[in-house]
Parts: sequence; C-alpha cells; structure tokens
Amino acid sequence: MNAKRRRLLLAAVDTVLEPEERVEVTSIVNLSSVSVRRTAAFAAASAIMSGGGMAVVPVPVPMYLAMTDRRIFVFRANPTFARPEEHLMTIPRAGLVRSEIKERLLNSSFVVSSPDNEQGLKIVFPLAGRKERNAIAAVLPLAG
Repeated sequence: MNAKRRRLLLAAVDTVLEPEERVEVTSIVNLSSVSVRRTAAFAAASAIMSGGGMAVVPVPVPMYLAMTDRRIFVFRANPTFARPEEHLMTIPRAGLVRSEIKERLLNSSFVVSSPDNEQGLKIVFPLAGRKERNAIAAVLPLAG
C-alpha cells in the first residue's frame, strides 16, 4: 500500500480507535475471490449474448483492512481514488483463529473465524500484500 492510501486509511481508522489502541498492519484485500473459471465463463457468456460486441468481466471490490492490537477494521476502498469510502465491519481480535494460507499464482488467502461463529471471513491478499498477510497470520493462531 502506498503512503497516500495508508495515510487516508489511518485517518479513517483514527476516528474509531479506542484510547491506547494502535494500528499494527494495514493492507488492501478482497473479502471474496472471483475464480478464474467463473470469470472466463462470465466473459464468454456476455460475449455470446452481445454477439461478440463486448465481454464483461467481474472484478471484486477492493477493501482496506486495518488491524490494531484489539480489532480488525474493514473499509470499502474507492476504486478510482485512494480514500476509504465506507466502514463495513469491525471484528474483535480476541479469540480469532485462521486457516492455513492458500498460495496462488496472483494472490493468497486464509479464512478468519471465531469459535462463537460457524461462518468465517475469507481474506484474499494480492501478490504485493504478502508482507502484510504474513504479519496478520503471525498474530492469529491456526484453527485446530
């Protein structure tokens, strides 16, 4: 994440921080992935429907993730400008566990979950976000 994006994200996070809470990691992530097979099928279908005039490709919306010593914050990222648009969720860090890291050619991911909740949150990191992924993975224990 470049300095301008990080500065704007930290300004947005600063409004929701508790006293003595500090930001440890910031990253650009996706919360759900669009598979290559699904993308190709969607593009082919749209090309056929338009008579070859156009092909539509689904793209996941980028999100900003900020992890503090107590919580994880997720903001929707403006795709055109560097600023965070909307605070989507806050997840308390206490008790969170993660799955094994799944490495792919262009990204990597793991699922964060809580023992209280059966449903997990899949966090997909871009290739350039491996350092941040490793920092978050280091503090969240593996689910066992």
